[in-house]
Amino acid sequence: MGDRATLLAAFKHVAAEIVGKDFSHVSEGTRLSELAVDSLGMAEIIGQLERRFDIPAIPDDRLTGLATVGDLLEVVEAHVAQGHSA
Repeated sequence: MGDRATLLAAFKHVAAEIVGKDFSHVSEGTRLSELAVDSLGMAEIIGQLERRFDIPAIPDDRLTGLATVGDLLEVVEAHVAQGHSA
């Protein structure tokens, strides 16, 4: 359930729902700054991903300094793996 293709597809879907834009072109290499999503929107996207994958809230310090969609997916994937191994 936490494979990268699934995570990327979930990110695109959630981002499109929340922001109301087409994110089908987004890849793991897409810079978060290129998405034109404000900090509140990004927080909503992350919160929705946490709920979708049934993981606890990701600490803010893990989200600081993320540059690309792939960076974000890596953090989400790590939390999914932790949740399923506990």
